[in-house]
Amino acid sequence: MLGIVLTQLLLVVTLLLAAGAALFIGRDRLQQTRTEYRTRLTSISPYMGLLGIVLVANKVARDIGPDISWVIGWNITPYIHELDGLLLAPFYRGQAPQVVVWLQSMATPELTLYFTSIYVYGYVFLLAFPVVAYFALPDPRPLRRTIVAYGANYVIGVTCYIVFIAYGPRNLLSESVEGLMFSHHSQYQFLTTAINSETNVFPSLHTSMAVTALVLAWTTHDEYPRWTPVAALLASSVVVATMYLGIHWATDVIFGILLGVVSVKIGQRMEENPPEFVRLRRWSRSLQNLMPTRAK
Repeated sequence: MLGIVLTQLLLVVTLLLAAGAALFIGRDRLQQTRTEYRTRLTSISPYMGLLGIVLVANKVARDIGPDISWVIGWNITPYIHELDGLLLAPFYRGQAPQVVVWLQSMATPELTLYFTSIYVYGYVFLLAFPVVAYFALPDPRPLRRTIVAYGANYVIGVTCYIVFIAYGPRNLLSESVEGLMFSHHSQYQFLTTAINSETNVFPSLHTSMAVTALVLAWTTHDEYPRWTPVAALLASSVVVATMYLGIHWATDVIFGILLGVVSVKIGQRMEENPPEFVRLRRWSRSLQNLMPTRAK
């Protein structure tokens, strides 16, 4: 089943990327990219190398992280639950509901299908499209900034996952919160369980990465003005989906938003003071010499 879900994900995101390239990037930029791809790859290859290292380390940390978390033993679930219960208090005279409970009180099959699709397909497209779009720009800085921001998200987020034990609302409040994605579209459970643990909810990496993509879209609004509102719709939908589906608390989302903004700041700061990457640049030049040139 996991293989089927991954194949569906790949096909849908590929179609979305093709549509996005046609609508937002344009033929001229794509043609120019075909002639300059070797130079562009060389300019970003050190950053891609670092991101690759981060992703490998992230995979290892996710595998061993839950065991380390229980050794550290810092279970913050009760504090998140208590804080979440206060967020809607200004709008209620009596006992305020949890944000997740309030959102799920408006659940419909159509909304569940929408937010599930956004959580799985829309999220991946939202993260993948900026990489394609910024690679199509002659200026390498937006893509470098994106790569660093994505890496910062994973480094900080996975560190929090190791340090903190935090169960999501569908685990703690099983009587009042339903895992809507898993109960209505159970095939996606194979995908989520393969990449994450039920104790890794603080902060919401879905939220932080989505906000990162949105902030980056705003910084490149002049280059891709039509992408900004689409990124805003997708990012806001991802943020709501994490709570509506019962996966994350509102507190996870709030800290996820902060992490997304901080990650972009880290990307901008690294852009202002770029590292030398001497060895990685030598390796990238060697790789460039092996790439085929486009026949004229």
